[in-house]
Amino acid sequence: MGPNRPGSRPLDQPAPKLRILVVGAGVGGISIARGLLRDGHDVTVFERRSNMQAGGGAVTIWSNGATVLGQLGVDMDGAGQCLSTVRVVTSTGRPLSTLDLTAIEDRLGEPIRMVPRQVLLERLLEGFPAERIRCRSHAVAVANSRNGARVEFEDGRWAEGDLVIGADGLNSVVRNIVGAPHAEPTGWCSWQGLATLDGLDRRVAMVVIGDHGNLGLWPAGGSDVQWWFDLPWSADFVRPGRPIEMIRSNFTGWSEPVDRLLATLTDDDLARSPYPHFRHPIPGPGHGALTLLGDAAHTMPPTLAQGTNQALLDTMVLCKTLSDVRNGTNGNLSTALRRYEKARRRRVAAVSRVASLQVAHGEAVLRPAAMVSDRLMTWVLARFLQSVSHRRMAAEINRELAAATSCGQ
Repeated sequence: MGPNRPGSRPLDQPAPKLRILVVGAGVGGISIARGLLRDGHDVTVFERRSNMQAGGGAVTIWSNGATVLGQLGVDMDGAGQCLSTVRVVTSTGRPLSTLDLTAIEDRLGEPIRMVPRQVLLERLLEGFPAERIRCRSHAVAVANSRNGARVEFEDGRWAEGDLVIGADGLNSVVRNIVGAPHAEPTGWCSWQGLATLDGLDRRVAMVVIGDHGNLGLWPAGGSDVQWWFDLPWSADFVRPGRPIEMIRSNFTGWSEPVDRLLATLTDDDLARSPYPHFRHPIPGPGHGALTLLGDAAHTMPPTLAQGTNQALLDTMVLCKTLSDVRNGTNGNLSTALRRYEKARRRRVAAVSRVASLQVAHGEAVLRPAAMVSDRLMTWVLARFLQSVSHRRMAAEINRELAAATSCGQ
């Protein structure tokens, strides 16, 4: 047998594991931690909250996100509601488009489902070692250090690792420290939540678009439905004392299910709303042993329901990149992190641009969409999702995981 290549690892020497610090224990933070633990790294997650209760209502898991959950070994059977159709109509009931989600499933290989965020987080935490999560850990400073990167916390504690991943959301401390541009408001906000509403087709999601706002009713499992009402928003917005009256005045009469929902909602259901829509300028290359993931890297409006899915794709690409570093095939750590950021930048930017198109809020602008066949609209959406989902890398990872599983049996 010949000598090892320069820089390669002796065949009998185990690959060194990386010490990785993840800031933020939401869906993105737990996803990347789960993937990195799977790959044999030493991972610790820091969360400023006192518990692992997820905020918000439900999220849409498209086929691209479902593929990554499968790679992470997350069992989604029975979670939320699988969807077959999205019907888009105007506030006067005129059909605009009907998207065939089963056709997208057939093309991309995974179902589309609506899942309460808490349910998704619980599924991600199944089998996850609890001692790897440090709650009540409010990060206030992050910096590159001689041996990697360092996180400092509000109570004076600190931690060091080979790298730090900022998965701490819209108002990311890590993003601020690496100097990435601040998020920009889009001029819209969502009043949203989960409610119980009977009498709906459990597999059909509905979007209703008016001239000055829009709404959605998406089944989320059982009789639960994720609802939202989108209205214009500005920095000088003053929250009304009775927001339910404002919502009813804008949306009553748009459809029979909407009227039934409005009759059940109260001001208490709107207590956490509104959620202003923001869009992050996609950051340029980072530096050193710091990088970003999920909303910390690319908060975007919820128009395409891609936020969670893009965080999962970040997880897939970053795990693959760090595995290559560990195996000695992807250069040094800093170079590999820049490669991950570059690989995601163009695809995430495309999704963010489409999600930010203001035509999604204009009935008059969207009326020509009714002239486009439903089949073509479905094909366009499937093709778009396919083009931004790293399909070749996903297939390679699936093959590697299947081979590892068969060898382990």
